[in-house]
Amino acid sequence: MNIHEYQAKEILKSYGVKIQHGVVVDNPEKAIAAAKELNKETGTEWFVVKAQIHAGGRGKGKVNETGSNGVVLAKSLEQVPEKVKGILGGTLVTHQTGAEGKVVNKVLIAEDVYYPGESEPKEYYLGILLDRAKGKNVIMASTEGGMDIEEVAANTPEKIIKEWIEPSVGLQGFQARKVAFALGLEGNAFKEMVKFIFSLYKAYESTDSSMFEINPVLKTSDNKILAVDAKVNLDENALYRHKDLAELRDLSEEDPLEVEAGKSGLNYVKLEGNVGCMVNGAGLAMATMDIIKISGGEPANFLDVGGGANAETVESGFRIILKDPNVKAILINIFGGIVRCDRVANGVVEAYKKIGNISVPIIVRLQGTNAEEGAKIIEDSGLKVSSAIVLKDAAEKVKEALA
Repeated sequence: MNIHEYQAKEILKSYGVKIQHGVVVDNPEKAIAAAKELNKETGTEWFVVKAQIHAGGRGKGKVNETGSNGVVLAKSLEQVPEKVKGILGGTLVTHQTGAEGKVVNKVLIAEDVYYPGESEPKEYYLGILLDRAKGKNVIMASTEGGMDIEEVAANTPEKIIKEWIEPSVGLQGFQARKVAFALGLEGNAFKEMVKFIFSLYKAYESTDSSMFEINPVLKTSDNKILAVDAKVNLDENALYRHKDLAELRDLSEEDPLEVEAGKSGLNYVKLEGNVGCMVNGAGLAMATMDIIKISGGEPANFLDVGGGANAETVESGFRIILKDPNVKAILINIFGGIVRCDRVANGVVEAYKKIGNISVPIIVRLQGTNAEEGAKIIEDSGLKVSSAIVLKDAAEKVKEALA
C-alpha cells in the first residue's frame, strides 16, 4: 500500500529519522496559517510547496490547468497562497502518472532546507527493500541523490552501494558506517548518516514495509542529515498488525475499479489491453494472459475470483470488466478444483441476464469438476456466450472475437 510523502515523513519522525518539516493543507485559505506555523517552528523564511500524489517526478511534472510544476519554491509568506493555488485541485502529469495525470487534493508546505552555510548542500539516495533472490533486506545508497535510481543503475551502476542485512542478526554498526564511508561523508555528517540509517532501518522493519526510498537524503550546509522526500510502500499482508497504518490509505489515489473489486473480495489489476479476463487462481491468470497475447490480443486486466467463485462474484467481476471501455472481448477461464464448473456456469448465465445488454463477445473455458455439465449449461442458455474445453480452443475463439 502506497502512502503520501507527508504520511511517510510522520512515520519516519516517530522512529527518530530527521525530516524536512512541513504542514499539509487541502485548501489555499489554510496556506498562510500553515506557513506561519512552520516559520514559528523552524524559523524558515522560504517555503517549498509540494503536491501530494502517489507518483514520483513531481518536481518535473506539470499541472495541466496552470502550467506549474508539482514542487515549487515560495520565497516569502505572501507567495505561499499563490503557489498553492497553482497546484492544489489541478491535474499533475509526471512520467509516472501517464498522460491522464493525478488530481492534487493536498499539498505539503515544507521548510526550505537548502540554506547557505559553511558548505554546499549535497543530495544522496537511500533505500531499503527486500532482495527476494537472496532472502535478505538490502540497503541501497548512492551519491547521485535527486535522480531516478533506475537511471543511475542503468548509466552508472558503480555508483550504487548495496549492503545486505543478515536476518538472524539485523543491521550491524559496521554496516551503517560502511555505507556512510562509501558516500564520502566525514565528521558530523558521517555520524548523522550512521544514526539516520539505523533509525530508517528500524522504521522499515517495525512497520512491516516492503520498501522505503528516501530521495533525496540531504546533507545540509551545516552537516545535518535530513529526509527531504520519502516514498514508503507498506506490505498489505501485514496491515492487520498495523491498524493505524491501514487508516493512511487514500482511496482517491487508487484505480476506482481496483477499489470496487477489493470491496467484492476480488483481486483485480487494470492493464492496458483489449481482452478482459476472469480466472480463479493467480497461476492460471498468468497463463490466461499468455493465451490472450498468443491469440493476438492484449490482456485488459488481471482478475482472480478465488476458489469460492459463485454467481455474486462472477457478476461483480463482469461489471468491473465491462466498465473498462477498452475491453473488446471477455475470456473466463475456470479450473474446477474447489469450485464446481456447473456452479460457475450458472453464475455466468445469471450475471449475463442480470446485467443485460452485454455487447462484447464472451468466451467461457471450464475445466475440472463438472466441466461438461458447465459447458452444457452455457450452450443451452441461448445467450451469446461461447464455451471451450481446452486452452487452444479458447485462444482461437478469442482470436475470432477480435477479428
